[in-house]
Amino acid sequence: MVTMEMPRLDEVSDIGEARPTVQVKYVDTNDGGVWVTWRWEHALDKPRIWGIQPAQLAGAMAAFAPAIPTPQQGESADDALRRAWLVWGDLEREKQLSWALSGSLIPGMLGVELNHFLEAGMWPHVRIQPSRALGAVPWQALRVDEGERMVHNGDVSALLPASVRNSRRRAASPDRPNGSVVAAVNPVVPGRIPGLGSVLREHEPIVEESLATLGDRLRGSVRPHLSRAQLRDALGEAGRLLYVGHVTGGGYGLDTRLHLTDGPEGAGRAEVIAGQHRPLTAADIAFDDGWIVPARVALIACGSGRDATFADPTGLVSAVAMRGARWVTSARWSLPTDVGLEWLQASGLSASATESSAPFSTFASMVAAVNDAQEQADPVAALGAWQRGQADLWERTGDAAHSPLIWGALTTTVS
Repeated sequence: MVTMEMPRLDEVSDIGEARPTVQVKYVDTNDGGVWVTWRWEHALDKPRIWGIQPAQLAGAMAAFAPAIPTPQQGESADDALRRAWLVWGDLEREKQLSWALSGSLIPGMLGVELNHFLEAGMWPHVRIQPSRALGAVPWQALRVDEGERMVHNGDVSALLPASVRNSRRRAASPDRPNGSVVAAVNPVVPGRIPGLGSVLREHEPIVEESLATLGDRLRGSVRPHLSRAQLRDALGEAGRLLYVGHVTGGGYGLDTRLHLTDGPEGAGRAEVIAGQHRPLTAADIAFDDGWIVPARVALIACGSGRDATFADPTGLVSAVAMRGARWVTSARWSLPTDVGLEWLQASGLSASATESSAPFSTFASMVAAVNDAQEQADPVAALGAWQRGQADLWERTGDAAHSPLIWGALTTTVS
């Protein structure tokens, strides 16, 4: 480890009634290590810096690689989930991995400072901008003490690059707490294309009841036929967007693709799939006139928040932020549906006991939790509270319904 002058605790204490908020940024080095810098927002002139040596990082990331459920080259989505489930479906293996990641990636002095605020009765907010090598790390789930994860010690969110946050082209949309909610939940993708089918069962009472709480603010439905033009028009005066469906990766960040009901006639930058369907790319949203995105957005889909994993750290999250979004909840990796979880559990890959019985409702409950969190004054805190509850249930029971494979994938980007 390499660090600059150690901070004194009194340097991070005098913040009055303000909430202690820290920006933590990770930067890859040419030799395989990482530099970590952090600044408390009430003391921006007192940055800290910490170096993670290549050997230490390599060990932690080698242990983490098999647990990332995003398909590797030549691997199917099912194979990737089966591989990852060997870790995420086993409480003891998952705890070992989470310990290894936190021990390697969280600077000791940052931990001291966070504990200082907690002991003073102040709840910190940790905003993390990961490097490309760390883009899939589930920071909220990292184990920092016996029975405690990062979400037990503060609110954790993602931080967009300054080039996106401070872009002159970006105009943040006003927060409209009582505005309409555009729900694009499980939209139909034309052509019966493999891998792009329904992500929900035909009837999902948990999701339907969650949407019903929105009353006459709800715009949209479950399993709609929805084009990009219809979505763009609906967002103009909306307060929120809730998308639940499919996102697929392209060759670069702005080629990340969101799947609606557009046929080949839809105008956009993506190639038509199977002659039946043209996806909506992040570049379409970022660069085409007419897109005004509400302040609150949820993109519940496989790898919808993978921006940082690309050489160009932009993707759907950055695109909607450029068009006005201020709170964006997304997923770091591929998410199993409830049917997928049942298949994983039935495969017998996990050594953990389970109290769950088919049908699973984990994915549906996650959608409802995100929908509720986006309704709250602080979406980061609300999502963190749900994640803490899931972490506690996982720790106590080892029940597959509460595996970090689901709740650990989620993060909210604040810009």
